[in-house]
Amino acid sequence: MMPNSVKISPRQLLVLTILFTIGSAILVVPSVMATTARQDAWIAALVGVVAGLLIIWLYNTITIMYPQMTLVQIMETLLGKWLGKSFSILFIITFFLSGPAAVLYDLGSFLTTQMIPETPIQAVNILFAIIVLMGVHLGIETLARSAELLFPLFILLYTAFVVLVVSNVKLENAQPILERGWGPIWPAALSFISIAFLSHIVLLMIFPFVDHPDQARKAFLIGSLAGGLILILLITLAILVFGPELTAKNMYPSYSLAKKINIGNFLQRIEAIMAAMWFISLFFRLALYMYSIMIATAQIFNLKDYRPLIFPLGMILIVMSVIIYPNVPYQQSWDAKIWTPYILSIGLILPLLLLCLHGIRKIWSKKKRC
Repeated sequence: MMPNSVKISPRQLLVLTILFTIGSAILVVPSVMATTARQDAWIAALVGVVAGLLIIWLYNTITIMYPQMTLVQIMETLLGKWLGKSFSILFIITFFLSGPAAVLYDLGSFLTTQMIPETPIQAVNILFAIIVLMGVHLGIETLARSAELLFPLFILLYTAFVVLVVSNVKLENAQPILERGWGPIWPAALSFISIAFLSHIVLLMIFPFVDHPDQARKAFLIGSLAGGLILILLITLAILVFGPELTAKNMYPSYSLAKKINIGNFLQRIEAIMAAMWFISLFFRLALYMYSIMIATAQIFNLKDYRPLIFPLGMILIVMSVIIYPNVPYQQSWDAKIWTPYILSIGLILPLLLLCLHGIRKIWSKKKRC
């Protein structure tokens, strides 16, 4: 499928970027941040957002140089046909494992431990994967319009969530500020960047599908900022309500926050309704991952359409989502020790390498002209 065959608006890219940024981070990021930075997790998140915007600026710089190319096409242009395809295949494999497979596992693990414990995780993953693959089959235009329709509902639920939880806030939980200095802030900020921003490199696969490239780059930046601010507020609420100790020990602090809602012993136990907010962001993160990976695969093997890949890659996704983490301790060990350097190599080192190669090619072409 050629990028020119479908188009989405910069506003739609803005909404998709916000939902992609929030994604599964809305479930796990408060716990990850509190484990390292304790009550200063919100400060680390602020630092992470600033650094994350620099990374988005880096991605935007690449799109300025190659506005009509996807990431796979850029790699083939800069690295040559065979080396570029090899890097692209490696990119797809690594992102498939760390992206959609891990996100689908997170969803299944959350539902089977918190809401429907008697349901096998395989059943949950299959049902959600079918919905995601249906969205991918309909294409990026349909996904973008769906995001526009569901985004107001997401904002409404998020706003209601924040307003209803505020009554449980205890400001002393955030004190003393910077008790251990700036030392723990930096690794916590790096964790935040790795979860919330470095995966955005996969969105370079859909950039040629967006009208008005200049507005698209602005929408990409603003969407990333908005998603980061939503996560900062969530982290702050978790710290202020539970304190750093309980937030760090809880796997899903945001879900536990929803359980705390109790207005006059009447409005309570509405966490299942609030879970709809998380399902919306998880759906679009997973759908954008799968769509980008399928477009990349189609371009590597010169396929005219990505849709024949949906069934085989969907089957692999379901299987991998069940076996990718044997158990929760293994997942926690992976996230703590492997995930950050793993995603840094793809989300930071790879684009920097591409920029260096672009500079070298430019210098070489000038020398040839001379």
